[in-house]
Amino acid sequence: MILYEGLEKALKEKGIGKTELSSATGLSSRTIAKIAKGEKLSQRSLKKIAEYLGQKPEALLKEVSENKILQILRDEKEIKLSGGLYHELQVRMTYNSNHIEGSKLSEAQTRLIFETNTIDAGDGVPVDDIIETMHHFRAIDYVIEHAEDVLSEEIIKHLHYILKHDTKDAELSWFAVGDYKKRANVVGGRETAKPDEVQGRMRKLLERYNAIAAVTFEDIVAFHAEFEAIHPFQDGNGRVGRLIALKECLHHNVIPFIIEDRKKIFYYRGLSEWRKEKGWLIDTCRDGQDTFIKILDMLDIPHE
Repeated sequence: MILYEGLEKALKEKGIGKTELSSATGLSSRTIAKIAKGEKLSQRSLKKIAEYLGQKPEALLKEVSENKILQILRDEKEIKLSGGLYHELQVRMTYNSNHIEGSKLSEAQTRLIFETNTIDAGDGVPVDDIIETMHHFRAIDYVIEHAEDVLSEEIIKHLHYILKHDTKDAELSWFAVGDYKKRANVVGGRETAKPDEVQGRMRKLLERYNAIAAVTFEDIVAFHAEFEAIHPFQDGNGRVGRLIALKECLHHNVIPFIIEDRKKIFYYRGLSEWRKEKGWLIDTCRDGQDTFIKILDMLDIPHE
């Protein structure tokens, strides 16, 4: 839904009605009627109105999601609210997701980086752990901004780019940052898709997933499992996969899940045994949902 509070305010200040707006901009009355209905104007129409009113287009409207959790995240992100849902999601998901993949940063250090943009690293913390923590914060921002877009290869590759650019891996000529892998890899001793198979398998996976009429929690978990089985990137697949799951939960009004580092043995078992026993991964992700619900309850945010 679109709120045109900025536009309504500008019209009121100038003493202009919608009929006059239509005449002055050359836009049809049908187009102008979209404002009262909360429908989205085209970029061309919005630009015309903004130029006529002497305003920036983005100042005239605000997109409001029907997903209350997503809207809270967007509102808090916009004003950089401290101590809210956005703050806790950034810290807890970034810490756990990175720690699952071997980061040496503690949750306290992760929180310090997010809150103060500084770090008391101590001895033995790799520079890439710090860089990728900062990148993960930006990746969550990207997810919140694009949550309601249809999932695509472009979005998935961009998440990988956000996470891995400017890292030591990015210095390797064969390491494809923001693109599918160039060399074969394995995960947990299991074979993954060969480089020349990745694009075809990813496109088929996305086609099947995006064809689902009403995406459920189980559909999102299934996509995550199949994505990790393909393992499309040279490195960073786990973190990108969990970011995709967050995006899709926010897109389809499903309570997100945060896999805690201390539960990673169950998470890995669920992924490795997905084809044989789907319940293990689903149960682990449900447990991750409970982790997110505890944050909602702590902040007194309704979720029923």
